Amino acid sequence: MGISKFLYHFGRYVLMMRTAFSRPEKLSMYYRETLRQMNDIGIGSLIIVGLIAVFIGAVTAVQFAYQLEGSFVPRYYIGYIVRDSTIIELAPTISCLVLAGKVGSNIAAEIGGMRQKEHIDAMEIMGVNTAAYLVMPKVIAALFVIPMLVALAAFISIIGGYLASVPTGLMSDAEYVLGVRSFFEQRNITMMFVKSLVFAFILTTVSCYQGYYVKGGSIELGKASTNAVVFSDILILLADYLIAIILT
Repeated sequence: MGISKFLYHFGRYVLMMRTAFSRPEKLSMYYRETLRQMNDIGIGSLIIVGLIAVFIGAVTAVQFAYQLEGSFVPRYYIGYIVRDSTIIELAPTISCLVLAGKVGSNIAAEIGGMRQKEHIDAMEIMGVNTAAYLVMPKVIAALFVIPMLVALAAFISIIGGYLASVPTGLMSDAEYVLGVRSFFEQRNITMMFVKSLVFAFILTTVSCYQGYYVKGGSIELGKASTNAVVFSDILILLADYLIAIILT
């Protein structure tokens, strides 16, 4: 029963995505909607992503400094660990898990509300490809904006590590900067952007799917928003594992 239900939803998801990425009827309309989504997803998420990034870097620095107590590992390794852990894993994964909760639930509620109020049915009667108009701008906006947010989160995390370790006396300014500049591999930046693109696609398309096919009243809409966050988070973590295997 579980497998048949999974195959049903997966097939319907694939069909929706095929319809969503068809040729737009009017490019200017899609362009305006994409810009609106970029503003909602990007500018609207700056504060929460920045706050989380600062504390990710700070906690990583403090915890690793605690682990180094009494060891022969140089102190400047704190900067090195903060930089690599945030770039490779923490910035893309934690940021997108949070965005799945903020952006994903908002997308599912917005599209689900349109479905319940029969706005989608009215648009279909007028000849609008509703799957394309409601899904494509959101996905394109997320693919542009979320990698920028993740890159900003990685930068802020490194600053957070600095603020937690240098002013508090854990290490000197020169040691932290030396650690941040040591053993750098450009491939880690590539992995960060690959993860952010994949996670952005997952959290937007899954949320759109949950909202687009919602049925019933406010209780079902609430369940759809919850499912959008839960399934997005599970798929992001699964994709994170698979990307780590492939790219390392």
